[in-house]
Amino acid sequence: MEKICILGGGAIGSCVSASLTEANLDVCLVDQWAAHIEKIRIDGLDVITTKGKTNTKIKSYHLSDFAQLQDKFDYIFMAVKAYDTQWVAKFASVYLKEDGVLIGLQNAYNDDKNVEMIGKDKVIGAVVELSCEIFQPGIVQRNTIPTGTWFAVGELDGTITPRLRNIQKIMLNVGKCDLTDNIYGAEWTKLIANSMTCPFSSLSLKNWEAMKLPGMFEFSVGVGKESFKVGKALGYMIEPLFGLTNEEIGNAGENAAELVMKKMVQDVGPNARTHAAQDHVKGRRSEIEFINGKVSEEGRRLGIPTPFNDAVCEVARMTHSGEIQLDPDNVKLLSLIHISEPTRRRGIA
Repeated sequence: MEKICILGGGAIGSCVSASLTEANLDVCLVDQWAAHIEKIRIDGLDVITTKGKTNTKIKSYHLSDFAQLQDKFDYIFMAVKAYDTQWVAKFASVYLKEDGVLIGLQNAYNDDKNVEMIGKDKVIGAVVELSCEIFQPGIVQRNTIPTGTWFAVGELDGTITPRLRNIQKIMLNVGKCDLTDNIYGAEWTKLIANSMTCPFSSLSLKNWEAMKLPGMFEFSVGVGKESFKVGKALGYMIEPLFGLTNEEIGNAGENAAELVMKKMVQDVGPNARTHAAQDHVKGRRSEIEFINGKVSEEGRRLGIPTPFNDAVCEVARMTHSGEIQLDPDNVKLLSLIHISEPTRRRGIA
């Protein structure tokens, strides 16, 4: 039986590990959160959904135990934050079989970074729509049940290969899974959707609550249009993700980014919080600098103004530094910084 490792035991990695274990695949979970691994070892992993609670006994290892494993893996699914990408990819490379591959179940735009660490022939790209949250060891709230969960996987060169089809077969145990011949475009589409929900992160609200704040929806659409414009300049076109069709995307025109965000927020349900909002609640570093920050960085390089994304990055910085607290009133701060940022960049103020 092919050996599978889930490297990263946060909410996504834990949910995937549980689903693959329940499918009787040979899978182990590895993470650096000691309390979480110990809890799973003793009591199993609780996954709570709208359908109830399941408990799964998963083979689990501390990161420090990994060197004791003698077997190498056919597939390593890496589910870590964007800022941990490169060191974890390099770490994982030692534990891959000669023909093994690493699949990044991540937000942001990390494939090329993984390639730098382990080589293009060993990297598969992925897009993830699986909303889940973890705040206590051994307990995950899964907001999207398997029928509402969606993945896309793709080779970096766009070919559809036997190993890609096998990865699709594995991921069908977790949710729907499509193959794509344009993984970079698909990942930028997800980045657009994430960039539009990242403004919610400093508000201490769930997604639907945030969208109801005056001006929030319009601000998020502004973020998405910037992200779409930058992606288009880079040569990436919006892909029909999250169960949308080519016709729906095409008919939306310049409002395609708005359509993608609405679909994603609808799919994850009323109780979900964006990944960055979860990090801020935990007092942890978020991935905003790798999402909205990526848009801002590429925008500067291409000469495309990105004041909406710049404002999201600045508010995230202020949150991380403790200059501001999580508060719904931060929506006003987002708008204020968005208005002042272009003036400040021109050196007027």
